[in-house]
Formats: sequence, structure tokens, C-alpha cells
Amino acid sequence: MNAIEIVAELMAASAATAPKTRGLDYVETKIVSGQELEDLAEAVETFPRTTRTAYFERNAQEIRSSGALLLVGLKSSPPNGLDCGACGFADCKAMAKHGKVDGNFQGPICVFRLLDMGIALGSAVKTASMHNIDNRVMYSAGVAARRMGLVDWDIAMGVPLATGAKNLFFDRK
Repeated sequence: MNAIEIVAELMAASAATAPKTRGLDYVETKIVSGQELEDLAEAVETFPRTTRTAYFERNAQEIRSSGALLLVGLKSSPPNGLDCGACGFADCKAMAKHGKVDGNFQGPICVFRLLDMGIALGSAVKTASMHNIDNRVMYSAGVAARRMGLVDWDIAMGVPLATGAKNLFFDRK
């Protein structure tokens, strides 16, 4: 196992052990490498282009240049019962009654579940950083992973991992 694969496993552990609202864990992780990584890069590259997704082509090349990628997401994200209204509904019952709407992601999603996912992502990328593995959180990788059926989650983000003299995700031309 190489350094990137080891760190990907550690990142998944960091996401799993990150604090969760009310101690309930709905965060999912999946490590993508080898042919799956190439297939994901292809799915990002062929994603329908709009002015808002023009950067997907660049992201596809960065994914191809990575040694692995960690997906972090939510497969199930029931309301947490606080009736806070942050999801845009009057209460949790109204959100649950609304049902899921499928798009690039599937929602609505309880804001507290999204916060849990964000904390898990932050914990994962901190772990990569502590081990000097370059990374970047990518919306494009999560959307493509869902679209190609790599995951059946409601929402996902991807974190490609690489090593090199320059950080390919930030030291861009």
C-alpha cells in the first residue's frame, strides 16, 4: 500500500469519527482508485457543460493525476427533529412529507446532516494535510459519482489526493 492509499484510509477514519449531531452518524465514505478513478474522471469530463460547469474539464484532469480520491456524503439524511426551519420548511415533518427531489443531488437535506458532512470533510482534509498529501474538495467529483452510480447517496463530495513538487489542485497555470 502506498502513502496516498494509507492516508485515504486515515481520512475515511477521520470522517467516521468526526462529531455528529446528537451522536447519529449518516456520513458515508468510499475510497476510489485504479479503474474506478479513471471512470470517475471520465464522468466528470463528460458532464454536460454550462458556464457554471466549465471547470469540470480541469477537475477531470486533476482527478486523473491523483493517486486516489475519497468520496464523503450522505446516503440517508432524515430531519433531526429540531424544527429549526433552516431547510426551508416550517418544521421537520413538513420536510419529511415533501419527499426527495432528484437533481445533481437529492434533497431536501436536513441542515444539521449537511453540517455533519462538512465537519467530516474538514476532518478528512485535515488528516491529508497533516500527512502532506495534496487535496481539494470537489463538487464535480461528487455529482459525477452519483450520476454514474458509483454511490447511491443523496449528496457527495470528492477529495482527490496527490503528491508532487507542486500542489496540482492549487498551483495552477
